[in-house]
Amino acid sequence: MTLNCIAVDDEPLALGLVCAFIEKTPFLKLVGRFTSAVEALRGLQELTVDVIFLDIQMPDLTGIELARVLDRGAGRASQSRPGPRVVFTTAFNQFAVDGFRVDALDYLLKPFNYEEFLQAATKANAYFELVNRAAAPPEWQRPEDPPANDANAMVPSGEGEGRGENPVRRSDFADDAVEYLFLKVEYQLVRVAFSDICYIEGLKDYVKVHLVSTPKPLLSLTSLKALEEKLPPSRFMRVHRSFIVSLEKIGAVTRNTIQIGQITIPVSDQYKDAFTRFLSRWV
Repeated sequence: MTLNCIAVDDEPLALGLVCAFIEKTPFLKLVGRFTSAVEALRGLQELTVDVIFLDIQMPDLTGIELARVLDRGAGRASQSRPGPRVVFTTAFNQFAVDGFRVDALDYLLKPFNYEEFLQAATKANAYFELVNRAAAPPEWQRPEDPPANDANAMVPSGEGEGRGENPVRRSDFADDAVEYLFLKVEYQLVRVAFSDICYIEGLKDYVKVHLVSTPKPLLSLTSLKALEEKLPPSRFMRVHRSFIVSLEKIGAVTRNTIQIGQITIPVSDQYKDAFTRFLSRWV
């Protein structure tokens, strides 16, 4: 994915450097350059922008003030492009706290070199890849996946998991007396009640947590195995290399699938025996 970028700085030399860095980076595209936040705000009404490299100290409207306006919904957005995100560029590190309060993707302290710029750009690219993954169909539904009866496809992908290990083993960290966990979502820790979780989908280094309370899942930078260790085994079960389900949310079961609301989740051979033992307590 190529990210559309603009640079905003009232200092010509600093503006030119950021623009040069953007044009040097293969996955970035420069679509605008502005010498004031006011000009940038006007431009954002016409341009489709993913990332704004934004100076903070500018006359009339500061970078922080522009970011707050963007937080209120200014800027063009679509289903595939969620709206512009900010990387601050400034010579004054006392603004760092304010920068993260407006949920900036990153903060570059002037003077910065290309390596530092590239680190911030890579972080932005990772964020938009995550957003795109969240909007994509579940991994197990994609045609390039191995068929459901392929035994090799059912081996769990978490760290240290092998064919001979117990797929539902949990550490002592999961405590049935606790009714919630905290998930790292972007730059904050979000408290999530176990009762609010329908199911959890693994996406390589990320998980997508589907909730009762909102149609938009939470995205967290952790593995499915690491999250499994934090869930009470009396309420949650791993049923597939890519899925953990809330047992209390299961509406129906067929031979190889679980129904939760309108969603059908596969049960793989690796986890079928443990799930069958769970069902046998009520059948």
